[in-house]
Amino acid sequence: MKPKLSFFQILSMSMGFLGIQFGFALQNSNASRILQTFGADMEHLSWFWLAAPLTGLIIQPIIGHYSDKTWTKLGRRRPFFLAGAILASIALILMPNAGVFAHYLPPMFIGAGFLMMMDASINIAMEPFRALVGDMLPADQTTLGFSVQTFLIGVGAVVGSWLPYILAEWLGISKISADGGIPDNVIFSFYIGAVVLLISIVWTVVTTKEYSPEELAKYNKEEIEHVESKAKFSDIFRDIIRMPKTMRQLSIVQFFSWIALFGMWVFSTPAIAQHIYGVAVNDTQSLAYQNAGNWVGVIFGVYNGIAMIYALFLPAIAHKIGRKWTHSLSLAAGSAGLISIYFISSPGMLVFSMVGVGIAWGSILAMPYAILAPALPAHKMGVYMGIFNIFITVPQIINGVFGGPIVKRVFDSHAIYALIMSGVFLLIAAFSVLFVQDKAESGERKAKNEFRPEGAG
Repeated sequence: MKPKLSFFQILSMSMGFLGIQFGFALQNSNASRILQTFGADMEHLSWFWLAAPLTGLIIQPIIGHYSDKTWTKLGRRRPFFLAGAILASIALILMPNAGVFAHYLPPMFIGAGFLMMMDASINIAMEPFRALVGDMLPADQTTLGFSVQTFLIGVGAVVGSWLPYILAEWLGISKISADGGIPDNVIFSFYIGAVVLLISIVWTVVTTKEYSPEELAKYNKEEIEHVESKAKFSDIFRDIIRMPKTMRQLSIVQFFSWIALFGMWVFSTPAIAQHIYGVAVNDTQSLAYQNAGNWVGVIFGVYNGIAMIYALFLPAIAHKIGRKWTHSLSLAAGSAGLISIYFISSPGMLVFSMVGVGIAWGSILAMPYAILAPALPAHKMGVYMGIFNIFITVPQIINGVFGGPIVKRVFDSHAIYALIMSGVFLLIAAFSVLFVQDKAESGERKAKNEFRPEGAG
Protein backbone atom coordinates (compact mmCIF):
# COMPACT_ATOMS: atom_id res chain seq x y z
CA MET A 1 0.00 0.00 0.00
CA LYS A 2 1.21 3.50 -0.84
CA PRO A 3 2.29 5.60 2.16
CA LYS A 4 -0.03 8.39 3.25
CA LEU A 5 1.07 11.91 2.39
CA SER A 6 0.83 14.93 4.65
CA PHE A 7 -1.71 17.65 3.96
CA PHE A 8 1.09 20.01 2.89
CA GLN A 9 2.39 17.43 0.41
CA ILE A 10 -1.10 16.97 -1.05
CA LEU A 11 -1.54 20.76 -1.21
CA SER A 12 1.79 21.34 -2.98
CA MET A 13 1.14 18.45 -5.36
CA SER A 14 -2.00 20.16 -6.63
CA MET A 15 -0.92 23.81 -6.34
CA GLY A 16 -0.71 24.10 -10.11
CA PHE A 17 -4.46 23.65 -10.29
CA LEU A 18 -4.84 27.07 -8.65
CA GLY A 19 -3.10 28.72 -11.60
CA ILE A 20 -4.86 26.58 -14.19
CA GLN A 21 -8.25 27.55 -12.80
CA PHE A 22 -7.20 31.19 -12.50
CA GLY A 23 -6.68 31.22 -16.25
CA PHE A 24 -9.75 29.08 -16.89
CA ALA A 25 -11.93 31.44 -14.83
CA LEU A 26 -10.71 34.45 -16.79
CA GLN A 27 -11.59 32.60 -19.97
CA ASN A 28 -15.03 31.45 -18.76
CA SER A 29 -16.19 34.83 -17.50
CA ASN A 30 -14.68 36.99 -20.27
CA ALA A 31 -14.37 34.96 -23.50
CA SER A 32 -17.95 35.64 -24.64
CA ARG A 33 -17.54 39.35 -23.89
CA ILE A 34 -14.22 39.47 -25.79
CA LEU A 35 -15.63 37.66 -28.82
CA GLN A 36 -18.81 39.77 -28.88
CA THR A 37 -16.70 42.92 -28.62
CA PHE A 38 -14.78 41.72 -31.70
CA GLY A 39 -18.08 41.24 -33.56
CA ALA A 40 -19.27 37.69 -32.83
CA ASP A 41 -23.06 37.20 -33.10
CA MET A 42 -24.76 35.56 -30.10
CA GLU A 43 -25.95 32.71 -32.34
CA HIS A 44 -22.32 31.91 -33.11
CA LEU A 45 -20.89 32.33 -29.61
CA SER A 46 -21.18 28.64 -28.76
CA TRP A 47 -19.42 27.78 -32.04
CA PHE A 48 -16.36 29.77 -31.03
CA TRP A 49 -16.43 28.09 -27.63
CA LEU A 50 -16.10 24.75 -29.42
CA ALA A 51 -12.37 25.41 -29.42
CA ALA A 52 -12.22 24.37 -25.79
CA PRO A 53 -13.88 20.94 -25.86
CA LEU A 54 -12.44 20.03 -29.27
CA THR A 55 -8.89 20.52 -28.05
CA GLY A 56 -9.67 18.64 -24.84
CA LEU A 57 -11.23 15.77 -26.79
CA ILE A 58 -8.10 15.33 -28.88
CA ILE A 59 -5.37 16.22 -26.44
CA GLN A 60 -6.29 14.76 -23.06
CA PRO A 61 -6.40 11.04 -24.00
CA ILE A 62 -3.13 11.45 -25.92
CA ILE A 63 -1.43 13.32 -23.08
CA GLY A 64 -2.77 10.80 -20.57
CA HIS A 65 -1.51 7.87 -22.61
CA TYR A 66 1.98 9.24 -23.12
CA SER A 67 2.31 10.55 -19.57
CA ASP A 68 1.74 6.97 -18.37
CA LYS A 69 4.78 5.93 -20.39
CA THR A 70 7.00 8.98 -19.86
CA TRP A 71 9.84 8.64 -17.40
CA THR A 72 12.37 11.48 -17.28
CA LYS A 73 14.66 13.08 -14.73
CA LEU A 74 11.82 15.55 -14.12
CA GLY A 75 9.38 12.68 -13.47
CA ARG A 76 6.33 11.14 -15.10
CA ARG A 77 3.71 13.91 -15.07
CA ARG A 78 5.75 17.04 -14.31
CA PRO A 79 7.17 17.60 -17.84
CA PHE A 80 3.60 18.00 -19.09
CA PHE A 81 2.76 20.42 -16.26
CA LEU A 82 5.64 22.68 -17.24
CA ALA A 83 5.04 22.61 -21.01
CA GLY A 84 1.34 23.37 -20.55
CA ALA A 85 2.05 26.23 -18.15
CA ILE A 86 4.40 28.02 -20.54
CA LEU A 87 2.06 27.74 -23.53
CA ALA A 88 -1.06 28.70 -21.53
CA SER A 89 0.67 31.80 -20.13
CA ILE A 90 1.54 32.95 -23.64
CA ALA A 91 -2.07 32.41 -24.77
CA LEU A 92 -3.42 34.41 -21.82
CA ILE A 93 -1.27 37.36 -22.84
CA LEU A 94 -2.27 37.16 -26.50
CA MET A 95 -6.04 36.55 -26.26
CA PRO A 96 -7.27 40.02 -25.17
CA ASN A 97 -4.88 41.55 -27.72
CA ALA A 98 -6.41 39.75 -30.70
CA GLY A 99 -7.31 43.11 -32.24
CA VAL A 100 -3.60 43.82 -32.82
CA PHE A 101 -3.55 41.07 -35.43
CA ALA A 102 -6.63 42.38 -37.27
CA HIS A 103 -4.75 43.02 -40.53
CA TYR A 104 -4.22 39.27 -40.89
CA LEU A 105 -7.71 37.96 -40.02
CA PRO A 106 -10.87 39.32 -38.37
CA PRO A 107 -10.18 39.80 -34.62
CA MET A 108 -12.88 37.35 -33.52
CA PHE A 109 -11.19 34.57 -35.50
CA ILE A 110 -7.82 35.50 -34.02
CA GLY A 111 -9.45 35.53 -30.57
CA ALA A 112 -10.97 32.10 -31.19
CA GLY A 113 -7.53 30.84 -32.25
CA PHE A 114 -5.93 32.09 -29.04
CA LEU A 115 -8.86 30.55 -27.13
CA MET A 116 -8.01 27.21 -28.73
CA MET A 117 -4.33 27.68 -27.94
CA MET A 118 -5.14 28.45 -24.31
CA ASP A 119 -7.41 25.43 -23.97
CA ALA A 120 -4.92 23.11 -25.60
CA SER A 121 -2.21 24.30 -23.23
CA ILE A 122 -4.40 24.05 -20.14
CA ASN A 123 -5.40 20.52 -21.17
CA ILE A 124 -1.74 19.51 -21.50
CA ALA A 125 -1.19 20.54 -17.89
CA MET A 126 -4.57 19.61 -16.41
CA GLU A 127 -4.95 15.93 -17.22
CA PRO A 128 -1.66 14.79 -15.61
CA PHE A 129 -2.71 16.59 -12.40
CA ARG A 130 -5.73 14.27 -12.13
CA ALA A 131 -3.55 11.24 -12.78
CA LEU A 132 -0.98 12.42 -10.22
CA VAL A 133 -3.52 12.01 -7.41
CA GLY A 134 -4.06 8.41 -8.46
CA ASP A 135 -0.29 7.87 -8.72
CA MET A 136 0.66 9.30 -5.35
CA LEU A 137 -2.19 8.67 -2.93
CA PRO A 138 -3.54 5.48 -1.35
CA ALA A 139 -7.23 4.70 -1.93
CA ASP A 140 -8.34 6.12 1.43
CA GLN A 141 -6.80 9.53 0.58
CA THR A 142 -8.15 9.92 -2.97
CA THR A 143 -11.30 11.79 -1.91
CA LEU A 144 -9.12 14.16 0.15
CA GLY A 145 -6.73 14.58 -2.79
CA PHE A 146 -9.43 15.54 -5.26
CA SER A 147 -11.12 17.73 -2.64
CA VAL A 148 -7.87 19.65 -2.13
CA GLN A 149 -7.68 20.10 -5.90
CA THR A 150 -11.23 21.42 -5.84
CA PHE A 151 -10.33 23.84 -3.02
CA LEU A 152 -7.38 25.20 -5.00
CA ILE A 153 -9.52 25.39 -8.12
CA GLY A 154 -11.96 27.47 -6.09
CA VAL A 155 -9.25 29.86 -4.87
CA GLY A 156 -7.94 30.40 -8.39
CA ALA A 157 -11.41 30.72 -9.87
CA VAL A 158 -12.64 33.25 -7.29
CA VAL A 159 -9.70 35.58 -7.77
CA GLY A 160 -9.64 35.07 -11.54
CA SER A 161 -13.36 35.73 -11.91
CA TRP A 162 -13.36 38.80 -9.67
CA LEU A 163 -10.16 40.36 -10.95
CA PRO A 164 -11.66 42.49 -13.79
CA TYR A 165 -14.27 43.85 -11.34
CA ILE A 166 -11.62 44.56 -8.69
CA LEU A 167 -9.32 46.33 -11.15
CA ALA A 168 -12.20 48.48 -12.46
CA GLU A 169 -14.23 49.26 -9.34
CA TRP A 170 -11.54 49.24 -6.64
CA LEU A 171 -8.39 50.32 -8.47
CA GLY A 172 -9.96 52.65 -11.04
CA ILE A 173 -8.66 50.93 -14.17
CA SER A 174 -10.83 51.71 -17.17
CA LYS A 175 -13.70 49.30 -17.91
CA ILE A 176 -14.68 50.93 -21.21
CA SER A 177 -12.35 51.15 -24.20
CA ALA A 178 -12.41 54.45 -26.09
CA ASP A 179 -11.93 52.67 -29.42
CA GLY A 180 -14.60 50.01 -28.76
CA GLY A 181 -12.00 47.32 -28.08
CA ILE A 182 -11.20 45.28 -24.98
CA PRO A 183 -11.18 47.39 -21.77
CA ASP A 184 -7.91 47.78 -19.86
CA ASN A 185 -9.28 46.02 -16.76
CA VAL A 186 -9.82 42.84 -18.79
CA ILE A 187 -6.43 43.04 -20.54
CA PHE A 188 -4.48 43.53 -17.28
CA SER A 189 -6.45 40.67 -15.67
CA PHE A 190 -5.21 38.30 -18.37
CA TYR A 191 -1.61 39.47 -17.86
CA ILE A 192 -1.84 38.79 -14.13
CA GLY A 193 -3.43 35.41 -14.86
CA ALA A 194 -0.45 34.42 -17.02
CA VAL A 195 1.98 35.14 -14.17
CA VAL A 196 -0.09 33.32 -11.54
CA LEU A 197 -0.53 30.25 -13.75
CA LEU A 198 3.18 29.94 -14.43
CA ILE A 199 4.28 30.44 -10.80
CA SER A 200 1.76 27.96 -9.34
CA ILE A 201 2.70 25.15 -11.72
CA VAL A 202 6.42 25.76 -11.18
CA TRP A 203 5.69 25.41 -7.44
CA THR A 204 4.27 21.93 -7.99
CA VAL A 205 7.15 20.94 -10.27
CA VAL A 206 9.76 22.05 -7.72
CA THR A 207 8.14 20.73 -4.51
CA THR A 208 6.68 17.39 -5.65
CA LYS A 209 8.73 14.23 -6.01
CA GLU A 210 7.02 11.55 -8.07
CA TYR A 211 7.47 7.85 -7.42
CA SER A 212 10.02 6.09 -9.62
CA PRO A 213 8.99 3.13 -11.80
CA GLU A 214 10.49 0.80 -9.22
CA GLU A 215 8.54 2.40 -6.36
CA LEU A 216 5.29 2.25 -8.33
CA ALA A 217 5.98 -1.39 -9.10
CA LYS A 218 6.31 -2.05 -5.39
CA TYR A 219 3.00 -0.35 -4.58
CA ASN A 220 1.11 -1.67 -7.62
CA LYS A 221 1.90 -5.25 -8.55
CA GLU A 222 0.59 -4.92 -12.09
CA GLU A 223 2.72 -1.82 -12.72
CA ILE A 224 5.96 -3.82 -13.05
CA GLU A 225 4.67 -5.62 -16.11
CA HIS A 226 3.81 -2.44 -17.96
CA VAL A 227 6.23 0.24 -16.91
CA GLU A 228 8.77 -0.63 -19.60
CA SER A 229 6.30 -1.23 -22.44
CA LYS A 230 6.40 1.10 -25.43
CA ALA A 231 3.65 3.63 -25.90
CA LYS A 232 1.53 2.95 -28.97
CA PHE A 233 -1.11 5.41 -30.11
CA SER A 234 -3.42 2.58 -31.15
CA ASP A 235 -3.59 1.42 -27.50
CA ILE A 236 -5.84 4.39 -26.73
CA PHE A 237 -8.68 2.96 -28.83
CA ARG A 238 -8.31 -0.45 -27.20
CA ASP A 239 -8.45 1.16 -23.77
CA ILE A 240 -11.65 3.01 -24.73
CA ILE A 241 -13.32 -0.30 -25.65
CA ARG A 242 -12.14 -1.94 -22.42
CA MET A 243 -12.98 0.89 -20.02
CA PRO A 244 -14.20 -0.22 -16.56
CA LYS A 245 -17.93 -0.53 -15.84
CA THR A 246 -17.87 2.29 -13.30
CA MET A 247 -16.39 4.59 -15.93
CA ARG A 248 -19.16 3.73 -18.42
CA GLN A 249 -21.82 4.51 -15.82
CA LEU A 250 -20.17 7.78 -14.84
CA SER A 251 -20.07 8.80 -18.49
CA ILE A 252 -23.83 9.47 -18.41
CA VAL A 253 -23.47 11.61 -15.30
CA GLN A 254 -20.61 13.56 -16.84
CA PHE A 255 -22.48 14.05 -20.10
CA PHE A 256 -25.44 15.83 -18.53
CA SER A 257 -23.28 17.68 -15.98
CA TRP A 258 -21.01 19.23 -18.57
CA ILE A 259 -23.62 19.99 -21.21
CA ALA A 260 -25.23 22.04 -18.43
CA LEU A 261 -22.01 23.79 -17.41
CA PHE A 262 -21.14 24.70 -20.99
CA GLY A 263 -24.52 26.32 -21.49
CA MET A 264 -24.07 28.31 -18.30
CA TRP A 265 -20.58 29.56 -19.24
CA VAL A 266 -21.50 30.55 -22.78
CA PHE A 267 -24.84 32.23 -22.17
CA SER A 268 -24.61 33.72 -18.67
CA THR A 269 -23.38 37.12 -19.85
CA PRO A 270 -26.08 37.70 -22.51
CA ALA A 271 -28.75 36.08 -20.28
CA ILE A 272 -28.04 38.30 -17.29
CA ALA A 273 -27.50 41.39 -19.43
CA GLN A 274 -30.93 40.89 -21.03
CA HIS A 275 -32.93 39.43 -18.14
CA ILE A 276 -31.53 41.42 -15.20
CA TYR A 277 -30.00 44.59 -16.71
CA GLY A 278 -32.60 45.12 -19.44
CA VAL A 279 -30.00 45.27 -22.24
CA ALA A 280 -31.23 44.85 -25.82
CA VAL A 281 -30.37 41.60 -27.59
CA ASN A 282 -27.80 43.11 -29.95
CA ASP A 283 -26.27 45.59 -27.49
CA THR A 284 -22.65 44.66 -26.65
CA GLN A 285 -21.11 48.14 -26.26
CA SER A 286 -23.21 49.96 -23.66
CA LEU A 287 -22.18 50.66 -20.07
CA ALA A 288 -25.04 48.41 -18.89
CA TYR A 289 -23.67 45.50 -20.92
CA GLN A 290 -20.16 46.04 -19.51
CA ASN A 291 -21.58 46.24 -15.98
CA ALA A 292 -23.44 42.98 -16.62
CA GLY A 293 -20.21 41.38 -17.89
CA ASN A 294 -18.30 42.52 -14.79
CA TRP A 295 -21.09 41.27 -12.52
CA VAL A 296 -21.06 37.87 -14.23
CA GLY A 297 -17.40 37.68 -13.27
CA VAL A 298 -18.36 38.47 -9.66
CA ILE A 299 -21.08 35.82 -9.40
CA PHE A 300 -18.84 33.29 -11.14
CA GLY A 301 -16.37 34.06 -8.40
CA VAL A 302 -19.13 33.47 -5.84
CA TYR A 303 -19.98 30.00 -7.11
CA ASN A 304 -16.29 29.13 -7.27
CA GLY A 305 -15.86 30.41 -3.72
CA ILE A 306 -18.76 28.25 -2.54
CA ALA A 307 -17.17 25.29 -4.35
CA MET A 308 -13.88 26.03 -2.59
CA ILE A 309 -15.52 25.98 0.85
CA TYR A 310 -17.75 23.03 0.02
CA ALA A 311 -14.71 21.01 -1.05
CA LEU A 312 -13.39 21.13 2.52
CA PHE A 313 -16.51 19.32 3.74
CA LEU A 314 -16.86 16.85 0.86
CA PRO A 315 -14.72 14.06 2.43
CA ALA A 316 -16.77 14.16 5.64
CA ILE A 317 -20.12 14.30 3.80
CA ALA A 318 -19.11 11.47 1.49
CA HIS A 319 -18.01 9.39 4.46
CA LYS A 320 -21.39 9.97 6.13
CA ILE A 321 -23.85 9.41 3.24
CA GLY A 322 -21.67 7.90 0.52
CA ARG A 323 -20.05 9.41 -2.55
CA LYS A 324 -23.01 8.75 -4.87
CA TRP A 325 -25.62 10.45 -2.68
CA THR A 326 -23.22 13.32 -2.02
CA HIS A 327 -22.80 13.91 -5.73
CA SER A 328 -26.49 13.46 -6.52
CA LEU A 329 -27.70 15.97 -3.94
CA SER A 330 -24.99 18.43 -4.97
CA LEU A 331 -26.06 18.31 -8.62
CA ALA A 332 -29.70 18.81 -7.59
CA ALA A 333 -28.65 21.96 -5.69
CA GLY A 334 -26.98 23.26 -8.86
CA SER A 335 -30.13 22.59 -10.86
CA ALA A 336 -32.21 24.61 -8.41
CA GLY A 337 -29.68 27.46 -8.53
CA LEU A 338 -29.73 27.81 -12.31
CA ILE A 339 -33.50 27.56 -12.67
CA SER A 340 -34.00 30.15 -9.91
CA ILE A 341 -32.28 32.84 -12.05
CA TYR A 342 -35.47 33.08 -14.14
CA PHE A 343 -37.36 34.40 -11.09
CA ILE A 344 -34.76 37.04 -10.15
CA SER A 345 -34.82 40.70 -11.15
CA SER A 346 -32.04 42.15 -8.98
CA PRO A 347 -28.31 41.55 -9.69
CA GLY A 348 -27.57 41.11 -5.98
CA MET A 349 -30.02 38.21 -5.67
CA LEU A 350 -28.00 36.22 -8.19
CA VAL A 351 -25.55 35.51 -5.38
CA PHE A 352 -28.08 33.16 -3.79
CA SER A 353 -28.55 31.28 -7.07
CA MET A 354 -24.81 30.81 -7.26
CA VAL A 355 -24.74 29.02 -3.90
CA GLY A 356 -26.47 26.03 -5.48
CA VAL A 357 -24.27 26.23 -8.58
CA GLY A 358 -21.17 26.34 -6.37
CA ILE A 359 -22.22 23.21 -4.47
CA ALA A 360 -22.70 21.38 -7.77
CA TRP A 361 -19.40 22.67 -9.19
CA GLY A 362 -17.45 21.63 -6.10
CA SER A 363 -18.82 18.12 -6.35
CA ILE A 364 -18.34 17.87 -10.14
CA LEU A 365 -14.65 18.66 -9.74
CA ALA A 366 -14.06 16.03 -7.07
CA MET A 367 -16.62 13.25 -6.67
CA PRO A 368 -16.61 11.67 -10.16
CA TYR A 369 -12.83 11.33 -9.95
CA ALA A 370 -12.95 10.00 -6.39
CA ILE A 371 -15.48 7.37 -7.51
CA LEU A 372 -13.49 6.55 -10.66
CA ALA A 373 -9.90 6.35 -9.39
CA PRO A 374 -10.27 3.12 -7.31
CA ALA A 375 -11.84 1.39 -10.34
CA LEU A 376 -8.84 2.10 -12.63
CA PRO A 377 -5.71 -0.04 -13.10
CA ALA A 378 -2.72 1.86 -11.74
CA HIS A 379 -0.61 1.49 -14.89
CA LYS A 380 -3.34 3.12 -16.99
CA MET A 381 -4.32 5.91 -14.61
CA GLY A 382 -3.24 8.66 -17.01
CA VAL A 383 -4.86 7.35 -20.17
CA TYR A 384 -8.16 6.54 -18.46
CA MET A 385 -8.28 9.96 -16.81
CA GLY A 386 -7.70 11.37 -20.28
CA ILE A 387 -10.37 9.17 -21.85
CA PHE A 388 -12.74 10.20 -19.06
CA ASN A 389 -12.38 13.72 -20.39
CA ILE A 390 -14.20 12.60 -23.56
CA PHE A 391 -17.38 12.56 -21.51
CA ILE A 392 -16.68 16.17 -20.58
CA THR A 393 -15.80 17.45 -24.04
CA VAL A 394 -18.39 15.64 -26.21
CA PRO A 395 -21.42 17.18 -24.42
CA GLN A 396 -19.78 20.58 -24.70
CA ILE A 397 -19.30 20.05 -28.43
CA ILE A 398 -22.95 19.05 -28.82
CA ASN A 399 -24.07 22.14 -26.89
CA GLY A 400 -21.60 24.25 -28.84
CA VAL A 401 -23.01 23.14 -32.21
CA PHE A 402 -26.69 23.32 -31.32
CA GLY A 403 -26.85 25.68 -28.32
CA GLY A 404 -26.50 28.96 -30.21
CA PRO A 405 -29.06 28.14 -32.94
CA ILE A 406 -31.51 26.86 -30.30
CA VAL A 407 -31.21 30.08 -28.29
CA LYS A 408 -31.71 32.26 -31.38
CA ARG A 409 -34.38 30.29 -33.23
CA VAL A 410 -36.26 28.44 -30.49
CA PHE A 411 -35.85 30.94 -27.64
CA ASP A 412 -35.91 34.04 -29.88
CA SER A 413 -32.45 35.11 -28.61
CA HIS A 414 -33.61 35.15 -24.97
CA ALA A 415 -30.55 33.53 -23.42
CA ILE A 416 -32.19 33.08 -19.99
CA TYR A 417 -33.87 29.93 -21.32
CA ALA A 418 -30.44 28.43 -22.00
CA LEU A 419 -29.75 28.67 -18.26
CA ILE A 420 -33.06 26.98 -17.45
CA MET A 421 -32.21 24.20 -19.89
CA SER A 422 -28.85 23.78 -18.15
CA GLY A 423 -30.69 23.42 -14.84
CA VAL A 424 -32.80 20.58 -16.26
CA PHE A 425 -29.67 18.80 -17.50
CA LEU A 426 -28.12 18.97 -14.01
CA LEU A 427 -31.26 17.39 -12.56
CA ILE A 428 -30.95 14.48 -15.02
CA ALA A 429 -27.30 14.06 -13.98
CA ALA A 430 -28.33 14.01 -10.31
CA PHE A 431 -30.70 11.12 -10.99
CA SER A 432 -28.19 9.21 -13.14
CA VAL A 433 -25.43 9.13 -10.54
CA LEU A 434 -27.54 6.91 -8.25
CA PHE A 435 -27.05 4.02 -10.69
CA VAL A 436 -23.23 4.18 -10.65
CA GLN A 437 -21.26 1.34 -9.06
CA ASP A 438 -18.75 2.76 -6.57
CA LYS A 439 -16.08 0.08 -6.33
CA ALA A 440 -14.35 1.54 -3.27
CA GLU A 441 -17.58 1.87 -1.26
CA SER A 442 -18.62 -1.66 -2.26
CA GLY A 443 -15.26 -2.94 -1.05
CA GLU A 444 -15.60 -1.08 2.24
CA ARG A 445 -19.07 -2.55 2.85
CA LYS A 446 -17.77 -6.02 2.01
CA ALA A 447 -14.86 -5.62 4.42
CA LYS A 448 -17.20 -4.50 7.21
CA ASN A 449 -19.44 -7.51 6.67
CA GLU A 450 -16.49 -9.90 6.67
CA PHE A 451 -15.25 -8.61 10.01
CA ARG A 452 -18.66 -8.27 11.62
CA PRO A 453 -18.95 -10.57 14.67
CA GLU A 454 -21.47 -13.40 14.51
CA GLY A 455 -24.89 -12.35 15.76
CA ALA A 456 -24.19 -8.66 15.17
CA GLY A 457 -27.09 -6.66 13.73
